[in-house]
Amino acid sequence: FVKVKNFVSMRLGVVVTFKLFLHKNKNMRTLFTLLLLIQLNFGFGQSKFDASAVAKFQKELNAEYADAKTSPLTAEDLAEFKTLDFYPIAEKFFVTAKFVRTKKEKPFEMKTSTERKPMYVKYGELFFTIDGLDFKLNVYKNIELSKKKGYEDHLFLPFSDLTCGTESYLGGKYIDLKIPKGNTIAIDFNISYNPYCAYNHKYSCPIVPLENDLNIEIKAGVKKFHD
Repeated sequence: FVKVKNFVSMRLGVVVTFKLFLHKNKNMRTLFTLLLLIQLNFGFGQSKFDASAVAKFQKELNAEYADAKTSPLTAEDLAEFKTLDFYPIAEKFFVTAKFVRTKKEKPFEMKTSTERKPMYVKYGELFFTIDGLDFKLNVYKNIELSKKKGYEDHLFLPFSDLTCGTESYLGGKYIDLKIPKGNTIAIDFNISYNPYCAYNHKYSCPIVPLENDLNIEIKAGVKKFHD
């Protein structure tokens, strides 16, 4: 995520310069006020799309799946594995979402593909736009995982969309996020990945909550493994 300190300094410098201009142009003051409120509402720091970072993610994921020590694949699939099937990298599916922290949420048992029911808590709501359409996703925190060193700020974003069951895994996909410092958060669907259950039934995977089913085709990230 973007470090906003330098960006804020630059933005404030622009604001000061613009104010000097407005002092002599009264008709522009209302517009400036509106623009400034928009900036403050959505925060100063907004991450940028990075295709090279997505390519690195794909390379590392392929390496993980090709290694018998880390691969979720069955022995039969691993023996023939060459690469996962990815959608083409698309900037369209990188969005900056408005993050709304939801407080006083009660922990709950998240359903999984087995009888296991790990404890999660809804941490916030993410609001974003794709193709002019507005969407919302809930983001969660795994209570036990957050107690482990290095995962204190980890957030879990499961989702499904209209490609699930055809081009994408029927059970949806996941994205790993970190707690943002401000009120925006970058969501890059290009780095969404399948749960291990998509490759091997021995794993227990969280089931995407119904409220995180998107009424749009998200043609990004990893496609389904078997036709």
